[in-house]
Amino acid sequence: MDIGKVSTFTDYFVVATANNARQLNALVEALDTDLRDKEIRPRRVEGAPDSGWVLIDFGDAIVHLFSPDERRYYSLEGLWSKGVSVVHMT
Repeated sequence: MDIGKVSTFTDYFVVATANNARQLNALVEALDTDLRDKEIRPRRVEGAPDSGWVLIDFGDAIVHLFSPDERRYYSLEGLWSKGVSVVHMT
């Protein structure tokens, strides 16, 4: 989601869902591995796979990795509905 016009702290949200803690952990590790090769490091990581929500702050983009229940509960797409969906995959 491009939220740059409605946010002062970041330009993009990347929102993804994983079906369980193991998948969440795999996504976190894959991001770390792939971006480390490009010398891109997160500013901060919050949450843990077993909590159902991991937030990875890269500054210009913040990645939100959710379990299905947590994604429905927090409904970031609804909260940031003034943002523009750039890519939507199911």
